[in-house]
Amino acid sequence: MAAAVKNAVWRSGNSEDRNPATNQYKGLVSFIADIRSARARELEEKRINKELANIRAKFKEGKLNSYDKKKYVCKLLYVYILGWNLDFGHLEAVNLISGSKFSEKQIGYLAVTLFFHEEHELLHLVVNSIRKDLTIHNELSNCLALHAIANVGGRTMGEALAPDVHQLLISPASTSFVKKKAALTLLRLYRKHANVVHTEWAERILAIMDDPDIGVALSVTSLVMALAQDEPDVYKGSYNKAASRLKRIIVDVECPVDYRYYNVPCPWLQVKLLRLLQYSPPSEDTHIRDLIRTSIQHTLDAAMEMPKNVQQNNAQNAVLFEAIKLVIHLDTEEDLMIQISSRLGKFILGRETNIRYLGLEAMTHLASRGETLDPIKSHQKSIVASLRDRDITVRRQALDLLYSMCDQGNAQSIVTELLKHLQSADYAIREEMVLKIAILAEKYATDAQWYVDISLRLLAMAGDHVSDEVWQRVIQIVTNNEELQEYAVRNVLRYVKGEQCHESLVKIGGCLLGEFGHLIADSQGCSPIEQFIALQSKLSGCTTETKAIILTCFIKFVNLFPEIKPQLLQVFRVFSDIVDSELQQRACEYLVLATLPSDELLRTVFDEMPPFPERTSALLSRVNMKHAKNTDKRVTTIGRDEAAAQRRMTMHMTGANGSLPTGPANNGTNGVHDLHGLDMITEDSKAPNLSSALHLSPGWEKGYNKLMLRSEGVLYEDAQLQIGLRSEYRSQMGCIILYFQNKSPYGVDSFTTSVNVTSPELKPDIKSLPDTNLGAQAQCQQTIMFEAKNAFEDAPTIRISYLAGSLQALTLQLPVLLYKYMEAADLAADDFFKRWKQIGGAPREAQEIFGLVGNNKTFYYESTRRVVEGFKWGLLEGVDPNAKNFVGATVLHTSDGGKYGCLMRLEPSYESMIIRNETKPALELCHEAELSSYSRFTRSRYAAPDSALKEHWGCLSGWKGEPEEADKGECSIHEFLTLFSKTVAERTRPGQRQDVEEQSYTFHAYGRSEGIAGLLISDHEYPAIVAHSLLSKIVDEFLSKNPRSTFQSPSLNANTLILPQLKDYIQKYQDPQQADSIMKIQKELDETKITLHKTIESVLQRGEKIDDLVSKSDGLSAQSKMFYTQAKKQNSCCVVM
Repeated sequence: MAAAVKNAVWRSGNSEDRNPATNQYKGLVSFIADIRSARARELEEKRINKELANIRAKFKEGKLNSYDKKKYVCKLLYVYILGWNLDFGHLEAVNLISGSKFSEKQIGYLAVTLFFHEEHELLHLVVNSIRKDLTIHNELSNCLALHAIANVGGRTMGEALAPDVHQLLISPASTSFVKKKAALTLLRLYRKHANVVHTEWAERILAIMDDPDIGVALSVTSLVMALAQDEPDVYKGSYNKAASRLKRIIVDVECPVDYRYYNVPCPWLQVKLLRLLQYSPPSEDTHIRDLIRTSIQHTLDAAMEMPKNVQQNNAQNAVLFEAIKLVIHLDTEEDLMIQISSRLGKFILGRETNIRYLGLEAMTHLASRGETLDPIKSHQKSIVASLRDRDITVRRQALDLLYSMCDQGNAQSIVTELLKHLQSADYAIREEMVLKIAILAEKYATDAQWYVDISLRLLAMAGDHVSDEVWQRVIQIVTNNEELQEYAVRNVLRYVKGEQCHESLVKIGGCLLGEFGHLIADSQGCSPIEQFIALQSKLSGCTTETKAIILTCFIKFVNLFPEIKPQLLQVFRVFSDIVDSELQQRACEYLVLATLPSDELLRTVFDEMPPFPERTSALLSRVNMKHAKNTDKRVTTIGRDEAAAQRRMTMHMTGANGSLPTGPANNGTNGVHDLHGLDMITEDSKAPNLSSALHLSPGWEKGYNKLMLRSEGVLYEDAQLQIGLRSEYRSQMGCIILYFQNKSPYGVDSFTTSVNVTSPELKPDIKSLPDTNLGAQAQCQQTIMFEAKNAFEDAPTIRISYLAGSLQALTLQLPVLLYKYMEAADLAADDFFKRWKQIGGAPREAQEIFGLVGNNKTFYYESTRRVVEGFKWGLLEGVDPNAKNFVGATVLHTSDGGKYGCLMRLEPSYESMIIRNETKPALELCHEAELSSYSRFTRSRYAAPDSALKEHWGCLSGWKGEPEEADKGECSIHEFLTLFSKTVAERTRPGQRQDVEEQSYTFHAYGRSEGIAGLLISDHEYPAIVAHSLLSKIVDEFLSKNPRSTFQSPSLNANTLILPQLKDYIQKYQDPQQADSIMKIQKELDETKITLHKTIESVLQRGEKIDDLVSKSDGLSAQSKMFYTQAKKQNSCCVVM
C-alpha cells in the first residue's frame, strides 16, 4: 500500500514541485519508511501521533507553500489509508482543489474522494470548485472533477452538478475521453438518485449513441441501458439506434482496429446493444426486424468458426449467448429458433463449465417463452444428467430448466427423476427442489392419487427441508377435493404408523385424520383406536406446534369416535398439568368441552371444516421471490405459466405501440413516491412526447396543407433541411417516401427519425431508415408503410432530429388521412337514394356547416369541385336538382373493418362562403293543431299541424290561423303546412332563431344543438317574442322527457313521440297576453338575433323553387299537388295557407 501511494505521489507534481536531487517528497518518503520500520503497533501509533501533531501545527501557522501543502495532505492520505481516523485536514484538501496547478488539483481531488462521503457536512464547500473545473476547457481538470463526482456522489452533489455533467457530455467541444467519463458519471449518479437525470435530456443523450468513437458509444449505451429499463417510453428511440449500430458493427464491420478484440469487433458494445434490444417489446417494423435478423445470423455463422485461442472463444461466446437470448425474446423467428435449439443442445454437453451453465440458462429462457417444448424435450436426458454435474451452479440451473420445460407429457418422468436426485442433492438447493417438485405435482397431476403419493413421498424424503407451505398446500387440496379425501387419509395413516415419520407428515396426519378419519374407520388397520395410538406415539417427540395439532385432532375424535373417549380424556388430563402454557390451556378447554353433559356445543364447535377459498398457491410465490430481486428488466420468470402471465401483463401495460409505463428507478428515491399509497403522479409530471401533435414545429402547416390534395411535394423546408414527400395508396395500404436533403455546406450527424401514431387503427411499418450521417448537400430517404386497419381520426407525426453543432429537432404532421384510403365510386340516382335511406341515423350519419378558414378567401364552383375530387369522392351528376350542389360516393378500404361505402351531399353557398354537408330530410316527431275556425270538410279530412317536432333540426310547430277560403278544392292544409315546416326546419342551423313570412302567416323556427327544431305557425300580428318564448319552453320540456337516443333512432317513424302539454299550450296561448309566465327568457331573446325572411323561397338555396319541393314531395297527395297547380295558375296560392 505504501509503495502504491509513493508511486502516485511521484507522478503528481511538475518538476518545480519536486526535490531536484531526489525527485521525491523527502518528508513523505521518510514518514513512510518510519511507519514500515515500526515493529509494534504502539511504535506505529506513536510515530503517527507525532506526525499528526506536526501537521496540525503547520496548518495553524498558515504560511505553507504549494509543495508543503501537497506533502502534508499526502501524509494525511497515507495515515487515512492505514485505517486511522482524521479530524482535520479536510479544508486544506478543499483548498488544493481550487489551486491553479494540476498537481495541486490531483492531490486535492484524491483527498476529497477519500475523506468525504455523500452525506459529509463539508461537501457543499467543494461544489463550486468542481463546477468551475467542469466548465473550463481543460481535459485534465474535467476528468478530475468527474472522478470526484462519481466517487462521492450523493443527492446534494448530483442535483447541483448533474446539469454540468450533462452539458459536458453533449458539448461539441468535449473530447471523446471526457465524453466517456461524463456518461459513466451520469450513470453512477442515476443509479444512486434517479431523479438527477431529467427526461428532457433523453433525445440529446440518444443522439450520442451514433458517435463515431466506439468508446463514447459504449459508455453512452451503458447509460441508456439503465435509463431505458425504468423509462422505456422516453428512451424508445434507442431500439432503432441499437439495431442500426449492431448491424454496422457485425455485418458492415464498422469498427476501428483498436477495438477489435481477437478478431471480434468490439464484443463489449455488441453485448450491450443486444441486451438493450431485450428491454423493449419486439418491433413490428419490417426493416428493423430485418436488421436484427441479419445481425444475429452473422453472429451465429461467426460462432461456427474455430476460435484460435481462449480469449477469442470467450469473446465469441459472450456475443453468441446474448444473441441467443435476443432470439428467444423476439419469439417469432422460427429459422433462428431452430438453429439455436440445436446449438444449445451441444452447449449443455460441452467440456467447459461456463458453457454448460450458459447453455442451460439460455435453454431455460427458451422453455419459458417458446411456443413449443419439442426442441428442448429431445435433450431431456442430457439435462437430467446435469443434475449430477460437479458444479453446483450448473446443477441449480438444470433444476430451473427441468421446472420450466415440464408439461403434461413429461411431468411424471421429470418429477420421478427429481425425486431420485433429492436425497443426494446439495443442501443449498434441496429446499428449492422440494418446492418445485410440489408445484409440478400439483400443476400437472392427471391422477389425484398420483399427486397424493408424490406429495407424501416428498415429505417423507425431504425431512427438514420441507417448508410449511408444502404440507399446508397438501391439506388445502385434499380438503377441497372430496374424491381425494379417503385415499389421502389412508396413506397418511400408513406413514404415521411408521417409526421414521417426519414431523411434517405428523402434522398432515393430525389435520386430515381429525377431519376425515371416520371415512376409513371401518377398514382393517384403520380403526379409531389404531388412529389414536398412531398419533399418540408421536406426541413425545414433537414440537409444541405439532402437539397442538394432535390435541385438536383428539377433540375431534371425541366428536367422531365416542368409543375411545376415555383414552382421549386421559390425554387431555395429562396435558392439563404440562408446563407449556399454550398446550395446558388448550388441553383444559378441550377437557371441559368433552365432559359437558350435552355434546351439542362440542358438535357445533368442531364441525367439519368448510373448503378453503380459491387462492394463488403460496408455493408459486416462494419460487418467484427467488427471481424478484434481479434488477435486470429482461425476462426473469422461471416456469412456462408464470412467464406467459408475465408477458400478458407486459402487453397489458405497454399498449399497442409497445410502450411501458414510466416510473422512477428502483434504486433511487423520489419525494412523490415517499408518500406511500398516494398517487401523485399526474399527466403533467410525465415526460412529454416530443413526437406528438402537441409539439409541432412552427411552419408545419404550409407543406402539410398542400400535400392534402397532392401525392408529392415539399413537406417542410428551412435553411438547413428540405423534406420532400411522395405517397401512393392502394386499397388499405399507403406508402410514404420521405426525402431529406441537407442544404448546408456542412455535414450533420446522428440523423434520426421517429414516427408517432396515436390511433390503434393505423399501423405503421418502417421499410427503411435514413442514413445516420448526412453529408453536405447530400440526400437520403426513408420509406414508411401505413395500413388502415379501421377508420381513424388523427394523422401520424414524425420527429426528425440531427446534430449540426447542437441538437436540431423538428416535429411534423404527415398527410396520412382517412380519405387517402378512399376510392371514388359511381352510382345511379336510384342506387344513391336507396343506399342513403339504408344508412339510418347517427352515428353513421352526420351534418356540418362550415366556411373557409382565413380572411378574404373565396371559393367558386370549379375550385370546390377540384377539392371534392381531391378528397377522392366520385361526383354523381343529375342526382341533386340543384346543379350547384355536389353529390358524391366513395368506398373506404380497411384491413380489419373491410370496405365502407360513403355518401355525401354538399351545398355550397357562394354568396356567404358557407358550405353545408347535408344529411337526411327532417322527420315530424309530434304535433298539435287548433283548426276550429276552418271548415268542417277541410278540418276533418286534412288535419293541419299546429305543433310538431322533427328530427334534424326536427320541427316543433304551433299554428294559429284565420279562415281564408279553406274549403276551396280538396287542398290538404296538413300536408302543405307539414311540407313548409319541414323545409324551414331543414334550413335552420343549431342555435339559430328565424322567422319566415309567407302570405299572411309567419313560421317561427328555433334550432337546437341536440338535433331538433321547434316551429310555431301564426299570423303576422302574433308577437315574435312571445312565439319564441313559447318555443323555448316547449323544446326544453320535450328534451327533458325524450332523451336524444329516442329521436335519433333510424327506425323511428313520424309522430310517434308524445308531448301532452302541447294541447294545453295551443289553447292557452291563443291570447299573447297569457305568455307573461314564460317571459323570463326575455333578456336572452333580446340578445339573440332573429333572422327574418319575407318568403319561404328566401330560405331556399339558389336554384331551389317551391314548385320543385311540391312536385318531389312524398308527403303530398296527388289531389294536393293538383290543387296547388290550379291555385297557382289562378294566382290564388294564398288559400293553401
